[in-house]
Amino acid sequence: MTGVPASAAGGTSGAKSATNASGVPDAPSAAASDAAGEARPVRGGKLGAAAVNQASLWNIANILTMVRLVLVPGFVVLMLMDGGYDPVWRAWAWAAFAVAMITDVFDGHLARTYDLVTDFGKIADPIADKAIMGAALICLSYLGDLPWWVTGVILGRELGITLLRFVVIRYGVIPASRGGKLKTLTQGIAVGMYVLALEGPLATLRWWVMAAAVILTVITGFDYVRQAIVLRRRGTAEREAAAEGAER
Repeated sequence: MTGVPASAAGGTSGAKSATNASGVPDAPSAAASDAAGEARPVRGGKLGAAAVNQASLWNIANILTMVRLVLVPGFVVLMLMDGGYDPVWRAWAWAAFAVAMITDVFDGHLARTYDLVTDFGKIADPIADKAIMGAALICLSYLGDLPWWVTGVILGRELGITLLRFVVIRYGVIPASRGGKLKTLTQGIAVGMYVLALEGPLATLRWWVMAAAVILTVITGFDYVRQAIVLRRRGTAEREAAAEGAER
């Protein structure tokens, strides 16, 4: 009989088990960490985290983005087959363009819904969007179906806003507006109608749809510039206020 309660003895034994031969406390066990409500560190540190990120690269959202990138050269080939004026090849080109636009909708939705957002997707998705739209516009202008100034306005706006997003990203992210989404939809419909070899009233209708797309492109472009200016001013004011608070 030592006169020491069993609970105390157990505590002493637990304390000894938490100390190794050199007298340095060992890392807490998984059960103790879970009981304390603390997150257990991933074995391997940064290397383990990198492995997880690498594994998450091959998800359905990123695969759809890759498919869209692969469709770009295929679309160009189909668009320019037999001089670019064969209705059958133009129909196949339209099918490739339509698939690319549909995957653009689904990959973003899947990434946000199922938490599949990756650094690769953030970079590749806008590149794929601009690539398929740019390829279609340039091919149409090259074939003489669409004025070059229309292609210049649309591509200039898209590239300019993309660069603007990178410039102000230190202050925050410019969210996609409803006008921007409507612009993208209208552009897709208009370009798709031009890719098809349409005649008669439909050929006239596509001109009006493209005119609406150009107008929306310009208006939303100015709106994004306004948002960027507001975001930059707000971010600058917050940084100055934080600096003044730190000096006090």
